[in-house]
Amino acid sequence: MAGAEIDLTGRTALVTGAASGIGRAIAGTLTAAGATVAAADRDAEGVRAAVTALGAGATAHVVDLADPAAVLALRDEVVAQHGPPHVLVHAAGFDRVEPFMAGDDALWTQLTAVNFLGPVRLSHAVLTSVLAAGPDAGSGAGRSLRIVTIASDAGRVGSLGETVYAGTKGGVIAFTKSLAREMARHGITVNCVCPGPTDTPLLASLPEKVREGLVRAIPFRRVAQPSEIADAVLFFASDRAAYVTGQVLSVSGGLTMAD
Repeated sequence: MAGAEIDLTGRTALVTGAASGIGRAIAGTLTAAGATVAAADRDAEGVRAAVTALGAGATAHVVDLADPAAVLALRDEVVAQHGPPHVLVHAAGFDRVEPFMAGDDALWTQLTAVNFLGPVRLSHAVLTSVLAAGPDAGSGAGRSLRIVTIASDAGRVGSLGETVYAGTKGGVIAFTKSLAREMARHGITVNCVCPGPTDTPLLASLPEKVREGLVRAIPFRRVAQPSEIADAVLFFASDRAAYVTGQVLSVSGGLTMAD
């Protein structure tokens, strides 16, 4: 119904990076819409605190997404407790802002393992369970899994001091589009949200002059709040986006206006 609130009651959402920042805001927004959230993060204390705040049957899962075995164990934990999820949000990420020539192989490996291979491996693991489970009871259209990746506008237009990070996020965007084509025949949607500068611990760690420069470059003259990124994810996670797949949505206050 037009104007009705989005209702995810009866659905389970697996959200990575849920201990803080954008991931925690996404977990909260999906919970407020009625979903039961399986919150995952490598920060054990942080994710347990997030789950305590969420309530509503939320569960905490500690995982290192750079470890392939840990990714499979996460899938198995979530399926055992909730069944295959209806929503999968890849909000975990890692970045270090520094010149490309100051980096090394260990940094590039970690960036790739968390930001790109993490979503690839977890998507594959979850899809294995979802496709094996078949359609939901009473539904002839499949389980209607909604996958939402969190990339970055850095992956669309590049970013000074984030060369390899931007490369991993560009890979996430291409992965999203390609997986969307492959999964459409199963009624599964795959979409991407690209945040611009957002009020997170990572942004707060940048020098004040850098933060001020970012704000001046944004037409709205402010950074995003994590809840504003979460609202975009909520749309893609809902039935309102049932016919939307393979799309990339920037939430950046107009900082980037990429085609």
